[in-house]
Amino acid sequence: MDVLGSLVVTVGPIVAAYLIGGIPWGIVIAKVVGGPDPRTVGSGRTGGANVARTLGPRWAALAGILDVLKGVVAAAIPIVLGSGSVVVVLAALVAIIGHSRSPYIRFGGGRGVSVGLGGLLAIAWPAALVAVPVFVLVLVVTHISSIASLSSTAVAGLAMIVMTALSGLPPIYYLYAVAGTALIWAFHHDNIRRLLAGEERRFGVPR
Repeated sequence: MDVLGSLVVTVGPIVAAYLIGGIPWGIVIAKVVGGPDPRTVGSGRTGGANVARTLGPRWAALAGILDVLKGVVAAAIPIVLGSGSVVVVLAALVAIIGHSRSPYIRFGGGRGVSVGLGGLLAIAWPAALVAVPVFVLVLVVTHISSIASLSSTAVAGLAMIVMTALSGLPPIYYLYAVAGTALIWAFHHDNIRRLLAGEERRFGVPR
């Protein structure tokens, strides 16, 4: 393979992952339906919780699905190109960064949970499926979206580690389990601060 071909299958998917991950679907949907920008409420982020607050659950579900698909596509591109597991993992991680630091909205964005789930679906879907009921259960019990996100992300990371160890997956997948979880938790830093102070917003509960 020549140099150009090598760049296409290695660097190309990573750049594409950042640009795909950066698409702010919550804002796009708000503009299409003529609703408020999700950044104007709550945490000021573009994720599903704020879309639900501004546009309602139906549009929040659509934004969430599209965000998950960003992660799926970002990881699927290097898989289809045969770029190798290292590039697949890097693309999936970069998509999370793109979602949270979008080049289209002055490097704002969401927390990366949905995109991280999408990447996990493409890489090791059983680990992703473990996280979904955890998110729903914790959200129903606590009414706090950030706790549900942090809990489900941690469970997904642990499930990925177990799968990698038991199923003979490439060891680089440990990196996605650890770094993906760490990135999402880092992007929740302000939520974690409010949780520790007992000031975090409750989803669906009037303040």
